[in-house]
Amino acid sequence: MEKEYAITVHNLTKTYGRKRGIINLTMEVEKGDIFGFLGPNGAGKSTTIRSLLGLIKFQQGNASILGMEVKKHHDRILKKIGYMPSEAMFYPSMKVKDVIQFAADMRNMDCKQEASMLCERLLVDTEKRIEELSLGNRKKVSIVCAMQHKPELFIFDEPTSGLDPLMQAEFFKLIIEYNKQGTTCFLSSHVLSEIKKYCKHAAIIREGKLIRSDTVENLTKTNAKRIHMIKDGVEENMVYRGNLNELFASFAGHDIEDIVIEEPELDEIFMHYYEEEQV
Repeated sequence: MEKEYAITVHNLTKTYGRKRGIINLTMEVEKGDIFGFLGPNGAGKSTTIRSLLGLIKFQQGNASILGMEVKKHHDRILKKIGYMPSEAMFYPSMKVKDVIQFAADMRNMDCKQEASMLCERLLVDTEKRIEELSLGNRKKVSIVCAMQHKPELFIFDEPTSGLDPLMQAEFFKLIIEYNKQGTTCFLSSHVLSEIKKYCKHAAIIREGKLIRSDTVENLTKTNAKRIHMIKDGVEENMVYRGNLNELFASFAGHDIEDIVIEEPELDEIFMHYYEEEQV
């Protein structure tokens, strides 16, 4: 069966003068996937997303969302997606319920039932004004606005920053539920653990360039080992990626008082990709 793609990007390039944006970015997101777009702050994640949404113009390459070219079908695309920016900005004096209703009215849709469910799940106080809300509570309003119309595709930019751990977990429960109903999710993050736990596939971006795109399972596979030891009276910690027999042979003539070999942390695995790119 031929694969269907929610997002296709080919040689996408957007630069800001001397400042780096994204360079020759190529990737695909299958329909029905929960796809993580991973990279440190400033890697180009937001630039990619804003280019896909037509919020900024890219200089080279092409991109399609749900089979429609971004440059040609911008308005049609926006009707079929739920977008959550990294910054949750609303009119400060508006009440939460009015912001949510305004977002629904912009789409000419009655989303009251879905919005009510989302507000209940995320503990959103709809009577408060935006200016009274913390960053985390503004993010929750943004989530409701992005989800309430049950779009075909979610595009979320750093969605969990500012949310407490309980709300982060509830957010991903909602993602999984919508995904089971057929919604594709594309989300950017620099939080490695949530990508590993919830995403099926992921792409790693660094300094505007795609380093690797694969299943999360394959991306987190490694022969690296974290080694803690006391050698010749000195404590040493390292991540070792070579042959363990060669490592042990190098210990000849040294006093090894203690040694622990374990799997590396997730951030150490991904740092491996960054180091490879720099070589």
